[in-house]
Amino acid sequence: MTANRPWLRTGLALAALLATAPVAAKIWYTDSQSETAAELVEQLEERHYAKLEYDDELSSAHLDNYIESLDGGKMFFTRGDIESFEAFRYVMDEALPRGRLDAGFEIFNRFEDRLTARLERVVDTLPALYAAMDFSRDETYAVDPELRDWAADDEALDERWRKHLKNQALSLRLADKDEEDIVDTLLKRYRTQLTRVRQYNAQDVFQLYANALTELYDPHTNYFSPRRKENFDINMSLSLEGIGAVLQLEDEYTKVSRLVAAGPADKQGELKPADRIIGVGQGDSGTMVDVIGWRLDEVVDLIRGPKGTTVRLNVIPADAASTEVHKEIQIVRNTVKLEEQSAHSRVLEVPAGDDSTIKVGVIDIPAFYIDFEAMRRGDDDYKSTTRDVRRLLDELESEGVEGIVVDLRNNGGGSLQEANELTGLFIEYGPTVQIRHSSRRVWRDGKRMRTAYYDGPLVVLINRLSASASEIFAGAIQDYERGIIVGDRSFGKGTVQTLVPLTEGQLKITESKFYRISGDSTQHRGVVPDITFPSLYDPEDIGESSLEHALSWDQINPVRHRRYGDLDPLIPELSALFQERSASDPDFNFLVDRVALADENDDIQVVSLNEETRRAEREAREARALAIENKRRQALGEEPLASFDDDEEDSAGEDGVDPEDGEEEGEDEADVLLSEAGNILVDALLMRKQAYAIHSPEEE
Repeated sequence: MTANRPWLRTGLALAALLATAPVAAKIWYTDSQSETAAELVEQLEERHYAKLEYDDELSSAHLDNYIESLDGGKMFFTRGDIESFEAFRYVMDEALPRGRLDAGFEIFNRFEDRLTARLERVVDTLPALYAAMDFSRDETYAVDPELRDWAADDEALDERWRKHLKNQALSLRLADKDEEDIVDTLLKRYRTQLTRVRQYNAQDVFQLYANALTELYDPHTNYFSPRRKENFDINMSLSLEGIGAVLQLEDEYTKVSRLVAAGPADKQGELKPADRIIGVGQGDSGTMVDVIGWRLDEVVDLIRGPKGTTVRLNVIPADAASTEVHKEIQIVRNTVKLEEQSAHSRVLEVPAGDDSTIKVGVIDIPAFYIDFEAMRRGDDDYKSTTRDVRRLLDELESEGVEGIVVDLRNNGGGSLQEANELTGLFIEYGPTVQIRHSSRRVWRDGKRMRTAYYDGPLVVLINRLSASASEIFAGAIQDYERGIIVGDRSFGKGTVQTLVPLTEGQLKITESKFYRISGDSTQHRGVVPDITFPSLYDPEDIGESSLEHALSWDQINPVRHRRYGDLDPLIPELSALFQERSASDPDFNFLVDRVALADENDDIQVVSLNEETRRAEREAREARALAIENKRRQALGEEPLASFDDDEEDSAGEDGVDPEDGEEEGEDEADVLLSEAGNILVDALLMRKQAYAIHSPEEE
């Protein structure tokens, strides 16, 4: 009966929820936020690429996503709370465009009540709880929230928290925390969280509620409150007097999403994507502050600091066998300098059979950069990726290289102009990318004039962290059949965002999408290599496909374009040669085994709360890591280790990662992949020479 009377449905829902809500809301929205909410919905519906209408279906998803953002671990709300919120499921789409934010603030106030009460209880009872913990008891705890359901009542929540706290205490015991410090560490953690809960304000709540909606359009569409307006990226790029990292929240942890090329963390070498930061300390000896459960912006504030100062990070490595494996990393804060992101080159001597070698040039491009300010000044020597690579190509050719490997690993993108112009160094002319706007208008960019270009053999090496502009370049090279793409499937970010000012704060909204000249989108799927290497990064943790509500892959009409080489027939034979060669390469097999071990660790969803069992499981993982290391050593003719402690120089720690020398190990792994890219280029070159010799007429 109310289906044709939405105003009545809204009123009934409000009345139903208010009947169970506190008499006086502790936090409530302002007139400015009411106006901003209406503007936000209008902008999303009119300008977002996905063209989604905020209707009943999206209202339902908005409710679920908002609850998930507040209590994704199902640790505070009970089933009764969740059932009471059902009153808003199909009416938020009618309330929000009118500036009614009642649902968001009523739900948050309930959450704050539950959160405050729970944390106060933990702080009051933790010493007694720890004293009663029996670590010889056989029981398990689901560390994956997806395995949990909403607790039926407070008693069920109490039991969940008992196991949660026991798991945290056991992790500290296994990390060799002093017995008397375990309770103090946990108390400090929860007292800090309680203090931060009490600092929530209307801006915080509005941002949470707004982003629970914007994220349904796609993960790169975000609302920034005035407090966060200074940050262009919601993931908090720390490139300005920080460590040069992009961070995101995942459950209770601050996770490294990617590193800024040539930034302090990247150059230091130990911090890796998917590492989880659990502590931040200032200087060489400042107190290590536990940041588990902190808000992202608060963690960022601790990590940021003046140039030249030191920050220490306590992290759980991405490939750690368990959360009790920690590693301390010391980084000196600095700014990222353009010249340090510059492309650079080297020459590889690649075996070609019969004790001969072939010179292969490698051009490493950390980012797509251009000094716009110098260009606008009319400086003839302004720096750009294309200018630097053109110079490097000339230098490498003068050194007699017979092919080029362009290394785009970890290149997160940058200037679209440079991606297009760089492609122009390897093709005579033609389009390189198609861009479709939310209006569905398509325009193309690329090389418009026929000019000289490098026409020698080309391999492009990519990985999961090659994104955006890197994907445009690699995709164009693949579509033109100008070179062979090797490595791991790229990140898959094929969207373009713009900033829209609102009455309060601003909206970063996805308005356009990149497409290759083949018509394929780079979004979600990324660029799929012609020859695939083992991935150093779990696609469940890193990449567009790991993000909820990411826009899907699709196609538009292709562009007619030249194909420079008939490469498709070569790929099967090149792949077979690669498989045969890598199967007997100790370093390559070491990498494959390490990736497999990391995958096994990632699959752990339930952990034992029995200390003896947990220690045995950890020892088994350590033994597996040691066996992998010794397999490599024996293949190289080196002495095996009885334990990682036997040799500090080659120690790989509990998680198989060298805690003191992570940078060198990372470089060794990178060299394995780069060497294999060079081998593939030489294989292709020799196959071409052989085919030419067979089909060339004999001299008389």
